[in-house]
Amino acid sequence: MSVYLNNIRMALLSLFLLVASGTMTAQTITGSVKDNTGEPVIGATVVEQGVTNNGTVTDIDGNFTLKLKSKSNKLGISYVGMKSQVVNVSGKKSVSITLEDDATNLNDVVVIGYGAVKKKDLTGSVATVNSKALAEVPVASATEALTGKMAGVQVTTTEGSPDAEVKIRVRGGGSITQSNDPLYIVDGFPVETISDIPATDIEDITVLKDASSTAIYGSRGANGVILVTTKSGKSGKVNVSYNAYYSWKTIAKKFDVLDTYDYAKWQYELALLKNENDLSSYTQYFGEYQDMDLYKGIEGNDWQDVVYGRTGNTFNHNVNITGGTDQVKYAFSYAHMNDKAIQIGSGYKRDNFSLKLNTKPTKRTTLDFQARYSDIDVKGGGAQDAAGAYDTDRRLKYSVIYTPIPLANLDSSAGAADDDFGNLYNPVEAQYDNDKRTEKKTLNIAAAFGWEIIDNLRLKTEFGYDDFNQYDKRFFGLTTYYVKNVPASDNQNMPAIRLIDTNRHRFRSTNTVNYDFKKILKSDDHSLNLLVGHEYVITKKRTNTNESHGFPTDFDADMAWKLTSQGTPYMIDDVYSADDKLLSFFGRANYNYKDKYLFSATFRADASSKFASNNRWGYFPSAAIAWRISSEPFMKNTKSWLDDLKLRLSYGTAGNNNIPVGQLSQMYELKTSSWVNNFTSFWAPSKTMANPDLKWETTITRNVGLDFTLFGGKLSGNLEAYINNTKDLLIAFPVGGTGYDSQYRNMGETENKGFEATLTWHAVNKKDWGIDINGNIGFNKNKIKDLGAMEDFGWNSRWASTEIGQDYWLAVGHSVGQIRGYQNAGRYEVDDFTGYDSKTGKWILKEGVPDATPVIGTVRPGSLKLVDQPTEEGGVGNGTIGEEDNVIIGDVNPDFTGGFGINVRAYGFDLSAQFNFSVGNEIYNANKIEFTSTGKYQYRNMITEMADGKRWTNLNEDGTLCNDPAKLAEMNKNTTMWSPYMSKMVLTDWAIEDASFLRLNTLSLGYTLPTSLTKKVGINSLRFYVTAYNVFTITGYSGVDPESDCIRTTALTPCVDYSGYPRSRSFVIGMNLNF
Repeated sequence: MSVYLNNIRMALLSLFLLVASGTMTAQTITGSVKDNTGEPVIGATVVEQGVTNNGTVTDIDGNFTLKLKSKSNKLGISYVGMKSQVVNVSGKKSVSITLEDDATNLNDVVVIGYGAVKKKDLTGSVATVNSKALAEVPVASATEALTGKMAGVQVTTTEGSPDAEVKIRVRGGGSITQSNDPLYIVDGFPVETISDIPATDIEDITVLKDASSTAIYGSRGANGVILVTTKSGKSGKVNVSYNAYYSWKTIAKKFDVLDTYDYAKWQYELALLKNENDLSSYTQYFGEYQDMDLYKGIEGNDWQDVVYGRTGNTFNHNVNITGGTDQVKYAFSYAHMNDKAIQIGSGYKRDNFSLKLNTKPTKRTTLDFQARYSDIDVKGGGAQDAAGAYDTDRRLKYSVIYTPIPLANLDSSAGAADDDFGNLYNPVEAQYDNDKRTEKKTLNIAAAFGWEIIDNLRLKTEFGYDDFNQYDKRFFGLTTYYVKNVPASDNQNMPAIRLIDTNRHRFRSTNTVNYDFKKILKSDDHSLNLLVGHEYVITKKRTNTNESHGFPTDFDADMAWKLTSQGTPYMIDDVYSADDKLLSFFGRANYNYKDKYLFSATFRADASSKFASNNRWGYFPSAAIAWRISSEPFMKNTKSWLDDLKLRLSYGTAGNNNIPVGQLSQMYELKTSSWVNNFTSFWAPSKTMANPDLKWETTITRNVGLDFTLFGGKLSGNLEAYINNTKDLLIAFPVGGTGYDSQYRNMGETENKGFEATLTWHAVNKKDWGIDINGNIGFNKNKIKDLGAMEDFGWNSRWASTEIGQDYWLAVGHSVGQIRGYQNAGRYEVDDFTGYDSKTGKWILKEGVPDATPVIGTVRPGSLKLVDQPTEEGGVGNGTIGEEDNVIIGDVNPDFTGGFGINVRAYGFDLSAQFNFSVGNEIYNANKIEFTSTGKYQYRNMITEMADGKRWTNLNEDGTLCNDPAKLAEMNKNTTMWSPYMSKMVLTDWAIEDASFLRLNTLSLGYTLPTSLTKKVGINSLRFYVTAYNVFTITGYSGVDPESDCIRTTALTPCVDYSGYPRSRSFVIGMNLNF
């Protein structure tokens, strides 16, 4: 028995010693991780090699402690943007590790549709802006951050208001009458815009440009896809960042107008030209001609300064909190922006909340949740005030043409017999008479469950809900065109309001299965990944419109909106749009052989409720291959300077169903009217004729690209060439004479082809200083290849109502965006006439001199002269200027666009400058036409292009009208312009200007305090900066801004500069704080 007990004791003692021995030999390693400048790397991942779930992250000082569980004696250290290392710690208690920057960025992960790949494995045309680039320069929204950053991606801010539309075009766009906006995807969820997302919430923005990239999105990817990934939590210590800036802004450019004396002098001459026998239209306001000198030296009102001259300011701040463990990661952010704009009565306020949770309940499952909420308030009529049929009032116009001095007895009825597009109104009064408020609230909720069913087989199911609410309040005061023409006679010339409540709900369900074949292939040479998925998206929309007329004349906007019962109800319209449903199935295969030969294929099938059952399904395949030339044996002698060289080829299709719902059967609407006898409302078909035969618009793309990285990552870039053809265009075809305005039809084909280049050069990368230079350029040519049964058709921008007519022209073989009008022949000189007939009061044109009377009205020396275009029969003009003399006079498409930037850092300071440019594009300067012409109006001021000494004058020194040929010629021998007097607005090539420009978009200088100081108070980093926006623009354009695009009711009338909200120049001070 005792022997037995002794054996047990010995066994227990041996077991104890074994355990103790294992415990005593367990190794604990401490260490620090720094970058190549000696600064600590915070949040670097440190893991024990060969052991699952044994790792840590570095703290604020870059330090870590890790207890090893095995005898591998190896640690793996990694950090985003740096080269990973494996360190042998055998026999060591502490280590010091220096991570080097991964200048090549080839291992950066790039988000693509329903997944992500390493940059080096891309086969499609993809461009990315990361969070570092977003953080360098503060911007209010994500769209602004893309300006000038990517080849082939043209970003245009259409006007200067805080809520201005930012237009993004990827490789030109293929549609004619429909939107060419790209598809926006935020964390997998399709959204209408990304302008409401703070840039500080964004991890990166990726633009998919060719069909091999976009085809996975099928019907919605024809115009490119913009993927936004918001920031997620990271395991480790809680990280808090606070960013704030305050800005001042002023109007960047104003129009120079006639001074008071010149204004009065021109008004006298105009009165003579209108009726030299009755000058009461002048004397009742200005006095006698002999008193003209009284106006000399009188300083007039600068109405542009009154309306747009205040100093605006913006306060923007946000806080981001991230952290978590290996099982639960979280990210929370709040952002607030309050923008007092430069226009009186206008402003913009935005609040954003977001929460993101990423959890790992078990080893093989993930559960993610996120919510984003934005609340936007827009105050005042700004960029979006011209959307309605009766929103014809323009504040910038009034601030230019209004009288520079008060004129007794002058009221809103003066100057014209009718009110087609606005008479002479006090600009301040007009501003408040066109007041507007917009409230937008958006809630986006998404959840995802992932499950690795077996090794390398992953299932993911996602659900998303998007709730959008917009409430628009519009006020029409006494000076507006609306109250003079729309209400019943009893309520005309009294204030009116329109209230529009829009609700849109979107639900999305997506399921994907992904399988990596590495266990089956069991080879490092081969890699195969398959993805299949299903998606269902349904959108419901409701719009409620209420209008009331006849408010008391002393009501302003706030009173009318609050006391709606004081008006007379005119319209209550509650419209439920048909459900927009999209059912999709898709798949993708990626194959990689030795990291040398890459192949990708995608397929998507979409069914849209916008099309009838026989045309409902669209099929969108694509394929791409890539060859890493640098890995070939014959390239071995280039290893010393060539890091990577890859050739890409792709071919694919993508679709577009961007038309309104409800086009399959005729829709009827309840209309209100004050003009039908004894009826205040009636049912009528919509202005759009139904078409049950509509089908998908399809874009076919061919792309070839070359990616390169040289000299250890110092120089990198890519070259791209593409041809995109869009066929079965969905066109809103005009069907005048049928009782309808238009009908959507599949007709025609467009082509976009171009070349792009991107280059990044890390010129200097020293410990204490560095210089980075980047640039991109894109060439795109657009051509209409087919218009169905038509060869051409025109469109009216309607900035001058119907006076100008069809000023845009679309024709086979030409581009979208061609402008049609008269060619300017200067002015009629005295020797164009045989003389003056005093009996008839008319000048007699010589034989052979074309007569422009049908276009400009009465012709006399100094009148605007137009080219009489040769007829097809005789090769010469018919002698009379008319509609047939309109020709193509301009094209808004640029030859090329792009941007470049420079970033410099030195001893804690950083300097960045970002430029963008456009070359070869023209702009339709409608402002110049209206501000240099009388039209049928009187008492309007003009810009200095028509100043005394420049414009033709008919005024004798004694105040009489000169009809003496010799004297007229002598008086005008030094003038260069024609007389502003004409009967209507006339478009000539004089108003079509070269809008090429080079803009210094942002200039920023910052300083980051040394961490040796900040870490003493628990701060990771602290940076202060100053930034200037819209610093300067080099351009030959005479208008306020070469990127203006103010008439946007249809894509057919691009780049009209007419009475837009002026752009501002901003100066910012701010800080970035992390702790």
